[in-house]
Amino acid sequence: MEMRGDRVVLRSASGGDGEVLGRIVREPEVAAWWSPQEDFEGMLAIVFEGEAIGAVQFEEETDPEYRHAGIDIFLTTRHHGKGLGTDAVRTLARWLVQERGHHRLTIDPAAANTAAIRSYRKVGFKPVGIMRAYGRDHRTGLWQDGLLMDLLAEELT
Repeated sequence: MEMRGDRVVLRSASGGDGEVLGRIVREPEVAAWWSPQEDFEGMLAIVFEGEAIGAVQFEEETDPEYRHAGIDIFLTTRHHGKGLGTDAVRTLARWLVQERGHHRLTIDPAAANTAAIRSYRKVGFKPVGIMRAYGRDHRTGLWQDGLLMDLLAEELT
């Protein structure tokens, strides 16, 4: 699978991406929001100028009465703030809406992850509400709040 955004390419992560993606999720600014892992199967590598710089994944609810998809993403610190994560999320969101037929998408960053929230707003995601004690911080073991955000197909920018 491959999708082209304005600046990034999303493609199925391969075995060769594991080492790079494993290093990225261990970067302090990334590890603040993602647990370290080794298996990136099922994810899409985010490629910029021929280099894997992060990954994005999605999940789909297929029950026709509740059909929607969710997105998660991480990006290497050296490319934060350049619009590449926004491009990756927008590219995947368009595919989920146009090719997979979803009318609603969700994303659920940690409530304190203001940079991610700002990026998702640029794609058109809107806050729905705070999910209290939503995810455990793998570094401290403490629960942290999450922000549920959603995007309707007609709001996609």
